[in-house]
Amino acid sequence: MRNEMNRFHDEGFKDQLSNNLVNDAYSKEPNGEAANEPTNPEPNETNKDKNPSLQNIETLGQTQVAETPPESNIFCLTIIGQVEGHMVLPPQNKTTKYEHLIPQLVAVEQNPKIEGVLIVLNTVGGDVEAGLAIAEMIATLSKPTVTLVLGGGHSIGVPIAVSADYSFIADTATMTIHPIRLTGLVIGVPQSFEYLDKMQDRINRFVTGHSKVTEAKFKELLYKTGELARDIGTTVIGTDAVKFGLIDAVGGIGDAMKELSRRIAAQRSGDKGVS
Repeated sequence: MRNEMNRFHDEGFKDQLSNNLVNDAYSKEPNGEAANEPTNPEPNETNKDKNPSLQNIETLGQTQVAETPPESNIFCLTIIGQVEGHMVLPPQNKTTKYEHLIPQLVAVEQNPKIEGVLIVLNTVGGDVEAGLAIAEMIATLSKPTVTLVLGGGHSIGVPIAVSADYSFIADTATMTIHPIRLTGLVIGVPQSFEYLDKMQDRINRFVTGHSKVTEAKFKELLYKTGELARDIGTTVIGTDAVKFGLIDAVGGIGDAMKELSRRIAAQRSGDKGVS
């Protein structure tokens, strides 16, 4: 009896050992390395793919997100933070890169389905030549354009704000007007100051050419002393920007959309006298 039990025990051990060897053989590659077992996707990733509400909560903090119509005829361009030009700014700065905006504006001009452009600004300014490049691109579009200043349209944001066919500013928004400045090494020779004067003149001509402000008034705001603590210039608030002729009207997003739609309708009908 004892021998019979030992025989069953030995056979069971052999079967278990055989199964282990077979499993081990299948779990290894020919070179002896362990095979990569298929990994199941993370539960969170699967949920993200199947649950758009979860994605909206994680990215935007809300469950429902309003979507623009797939065939909208209005293109919205946002200019926020600091306008980044030829120098890359530190990663903690929120920036608008001009090399990203220029191709978008070219695409807008080429796309027949886009009939108007809304430019929303909340910028502290930035690179002078990059800002002027963006302003020139907006000003030379063949399609109706409207700008809306929310929060602030400071420094080189001023030419961008006045570059459209019509401009709005929120009642609480501000625009800081001040002379340009240089950073880094400045050679103390007359040519350096002549260069600054010529560059400032480019900005002055653009702003006065695309708004109702006079050159004398703009220079008065530009070189005013005693208002800014560490600079010369002026901070202009909503209604004052309209009073000085920098901006066309005080308003918000609804007003801007109505004005843009009106101009699009006028262009469709062939009315070139829209002002």
